[in-house]
Amino acid sequence: MNLITGATGLVGAHVAFQLLKQNKEVVAIKRSASDISKTKKLFSYYSTHSEDLFQKIKWLDADVCDIFSLLDAFNGIETVYHCAGFVSFNSKDNKQMHLINAGGTANVVNACLEKNIKALCHVSSIATLQNPDITKNINESVYWKTSPTSSDYAISKYNAEREVWRGIEEGMNAVIVNPGIILGPGFWTQSSGRLFGTCYNGNPFFTIGTSATIDAQDVANYMIQLTENKHFNKRFVLIENNYSFKDIFSHIHIALGKKAPIYNAGKVLLTFGKWFDGLRCLVFTSERLITKETINAALQQNTFDNSLVKQTLGNTFISFTDSVYFISQCYLNDLKK
Repeated sequence: MNLITGATGLVGAHVAFQLLKQNKEVVAIKRSASDISKTKKLFSYYSTHSEDLFQKIKWLDADVCDIFSLLDAFNGIETVYHCAGFVSFNSKDNKQMHLINAGGTANVVNACLEKNIKALCHVSSIATLQNPDITKNINESVYWKTSPTSSDYAISKYNAEREVWRGIEEGMNAVIVNPGIILGPGFWTQSSGRLFGTCYNGNPFFTIGTSATIDAQDVANYMIQLTENKHFNKRFVLIENNYSFKDIFSHIHIALGKKAPIYNAGKVLLTFGKWFDGLRCLVFTSERLITKETINAALQQNTFDNSLVKQTLGNTFISFTDSVYFISQCYLNDLKK
């Protein structure tokens, strides 16, 4: 029996879909007030039998921040896919983010140890592969080194990884995956999903930074394969390839039928935008879009290496262009509806 935390999010929903396609039993935990409609909608992008698959999920109310609810939910479970997490680059969210990402993972690990779970797969991030001395061909051998540009999100995910390594030292079987920017349809107001709305509305600016991307379908498939093939006590960088933010924005714009960005937003312009965005938030009491952390991320020029997972499983990845085109079509179709 497989249990998924964060099944109402992009990665967890994809893991649920892939497991159900393989006729495997899925238990998904959610908070009592969580909305499961996005998970149901995501299934419909990939299957004409999405309703039948979705109905096979056994939903349980539990919270990663509540160890007792986890202990109840983990009864009879063999494998846990820990996809729950909180992504934010706004300082107002820091306390909640550390509580969910680090504290929640500690609870998941403790519940796995208490219930003798056979395998745990933990979704981390390439943000934890942070070392200011190494910026090119970053792989699993690169370990955390604090720098002034460390975001609270990266710190929270790094502390979450530490909890998993603790569990491994205590005898737990676990694999950690470090995905890049995860691209997938349906979650248009969250994480990378916002890129498509931003590009559809027209964004003339790009930045000089680089990062790595991967399709959410690949993240889910690799997680399942690494876990079922028992590649434990290791972590794996999950990326399709490295891209400049100019290329990322240009491809999404074009796939959505919009003009590609033409203006380079340097640090000075981004800093001015941060001040303006702060003023906008004060006037309209809305969420900040440009912060010190997002500026640092937009200007970083790191590249990552996926050799280990390719050598381990020998699979190929969905190309960035194919991924962007498919997701863009989903976005446009949703707009029509």
